[in-house]
Amino acid sequence: MEMDFSIEEVASLIATAKCVVALTGAGVSTASGIPDFRGPHGVWRRVDPEKFEIEYFHRNPDEVWDLFIRYLMPTFDVKPNPAHYALAELERMGKLCAVITQNVDMLHQAAGSGKVIELHGASRNAVCTECGWRRPLGEAIRQYAGAAPKCDRCGAVLKPDVVFFGEPLPRDALREAMSLAEVADVFLAVGTSLAVYPANQLPLVAKKSGAKLVIINDGETYYDLYADYVLRGKVEEILPALVKRVRDIS
Repeated sequence: MEMDFSIEEVASLIATAKCVVALTGAGVSTASGIPDFRGPHGVWRRVDPEKFEIEYFHRNPDEVWDLFIRYLMPTFDVKPNPAHYALAELERMGKLCAVITQNVDMLHQAAGSGKVIELHGASRNAVCTECGWRRPLGEAIRQYAGAAPKCDRCGAVLKPDVVFFGEPLPRDALREAMSLAEVADVFLAVGTSLAVYPANQLPLVAKKSGAKLVIINDGETYYDLYADYVLRGKVEEILPALVKRVRDIS
C-alpha cells in the first residue's frame, strides 16, 4: 500500500466534504473470498463471458444456471471485509451520502451501509423472464436439479436477478446513481477498473460537476489520468487507514 501525503490530502477533502459518494467494484469484495472478473484469476478466465449474454441465457437457461451456481454465486459464508466496514463507518460519520456498487453480493449492507445503489442487481432474488415475479434466490437454487427453475405463477424460466450482458441497468438505480454523481463534492472510485459502461461514466459525471475524483485500486484503471488523487494498493488496507485519518482530523 502506497501511503504518502496523498492520503492526508484525501482525508482532509473527505473531512470537509458535504457529500462523498463511493462507486465500488469487484476489487472491494476480493478480500472476502469472492473472485473478481477480469483479473489474472478472475471468473472470465474460467468461463466464457459470452455465456452470460442475455440472449445466450434465453437459448440455454439450464447451462447458464449451472454456470451461475458454480462460478458466480457467492458462497453463503462470505463476510464483509475491512473495506466494506470502512465505507459503512464513513456513512455513520455523516460523510458518505451513498455507496453505488457494481457488486451483487450485498456485502455492503451486511457491513452496515444503509444507502446502497445496486447498479447490477443483487443475488437476493430470481426473477421470472415472463411475468416478473420474484422469489428468493436461495429457494430457486434449491429447486435447480439440472434444469432452470420455473416460475410458480406462470411456469416460465426464472433468471438470477442480476444484470446480464446485453441487459439495461435498472432504470431507477442508474438515475439515482447519476444524480448522486452530480451532487457529490468528493467521488471515490474503489476497487473498480472502470472498464464497464455505463458505470464508468459516473466518475466523469462527478468530475464535470465539480467533484474531486479519488481512485483507490490495486491496479491501474481506465481513468487514472482524470483523477485528482490515485491511491494505489489493496482497498481493504487503504480505506480503513483513510477513514481513521478522517476520524482523527474531524
